[in-house]
Amino acid sequence: SYFECRRKRGGTQFSEIVFFGLQYLLKKYLSGRVITEEKIQEAKVFYQMHFRQTVFDEEGWRKVLEKYDGRLPIRIKAVPEGKIIPRGNVLFTVENTDPDFFWLTNYIETMLVQMWYPISVATISREFKKILAKHLKATSGSLEGLDFKLHDFGYRGVSSQESAALGGAAHLVNFCSTDTVAGLLMAQRYYGCPMAGFSMPAAEHSTIISWGRSREKEAFESMLDQFPTGPVSVVSDSYDIFKACRHIWGDKLKERVIERSEDSCLIIRPDSGDPAETLIEVIKILEECFGCSLNSQGFKVLPSYLRIIQGDGIDLNSVDEILEKLSDEGWSAENVFFGCGSALLQKLNRDTLNCAFKCSYVEINGKGMDVYKQPVTDPSKGSKRGLLSLRRNSDDFIETVERGVGKPEEDMLVIVFENGSIVQEYTLEEIRKNARLLEDYNAPSQHNQDEPKSLELHQKHIMNGVH
Repeated sequence: SYFECRRKRGGTQFSEIVFFGLQYLLKKYLSGRVITEEKIQEAKVFYQMHFRQTVFDEEGWRKVLEKYDGRLPIRIKAVPEGKIIPRGNVLFTVENTDPDFFWLTNYIETMLVQMWYPISVATISREFKKILAKHLKATSGSLEGLDFKLHDFGYRGVSSQESAALGGAAHLVNFCSTDTVAGLLMAQRYYGCPMAGFSMPAAEHSTIISWGRSREKEAFESMLDQFPTGPVSVVSDSYDIFKACRHIWGDKLKERVIERSEDSCLIIRPDSGDPAETLIEVIKILEECFGCSLNSQGFKVLPSYLRIIQGDGIDLNSVDEILEKLSDEGWSAENVFFGCGSALLQKLNRDTLNCAFKCSYVEINGKGMDVYKQPVTDPSKGSKRGLLSLRRNSDDFIETVERGVGKPEEDMLVIVFENGSIVQEYTLEEIRKNARLLEDYNAPSQHNQDEPKSLELHQKHIMNGVH
């Protein structure tokens, strides 16, 4: 069987995906001695109660225990983690290594299809990076600081601790900026990265409003006192963001702000209203109070001790819109950081990338047979057939080769799991290298559009492979 992110007819929101997360699932749930006599007995009782008839394969599971000491006789071949693969291609295959256990291949489908989540988050995060790179390059002439431009604010907005960990780690494939500690721990424990992301001290509304409305200035000043060095973020819209910027930051505390350095900058956080309109008004007020300079591209930049982070109402469309409007007003993307929560980690599902796991090949009495589905009501749900491999063809396009005719030496799929053991691991450093953007990224954002014509011309290469 195989897993893919299917390509829908009529164009798709995302043309390519970032493969990430399989190593965690294998390490956490499938590697080692996963079958025991105690588990067999527990499952036997459970399924009898659940189905109200005997369907549990006690004998089959006991054979796994006796013949393989509870290790799963399964082989999984997968794309290296972090690789960028066009939609519609095989991402990993699963096969039993012992004919007695043919039923295991799809038994683990449910768990493995949960790969949709880290793949989707890593893909969306990278789409953010494309947009940010485009605007940063256009308005500053470089990509310096790109890895810190999108901060993960999503911990509290996801469904579970494990979602926070897996989604948070997926974001760290592309960026080094996060508040989701669970993601950092996952990157550390499962991907060999001691510290994958960074943050800064930050005020939130309770730490401002608990001073009382009349003492907002004192609340702000307290943050400057507690964190005299290093960057500090202060939410400033508890009452009136514009008055806070003009009269508190730009007047009463102006000298305190100017005393800070580029390495200890104040980052002002608006958190309500229309993101683009509010941010532009804020940056204009800060220009009036603190001035600005022009960079090498002729765009305005606030003093290095002062920046803004917009963390409310952020998704792929709004980031593009905000940065477009800022550049229209003459401002560089250097001035702004973004924080994202739900749109990064939660507003997605298995259909976001049309993830599917399907059987493609069986052997009956030693004879192989290619199998596939082809629903008359929805051709896009047609599945691949036969033994599959993934290659980069002579036109430099990645394509799936079906029906077992692929050449082993060309196959991009790597054996990562075999008979209960993980045989190939990737570090987050390696994964980040695989997922990096082109060094000189000038392409227009394609995040929410149908495929551009240049890709449509090669759709048959990307999608159909060799039939």
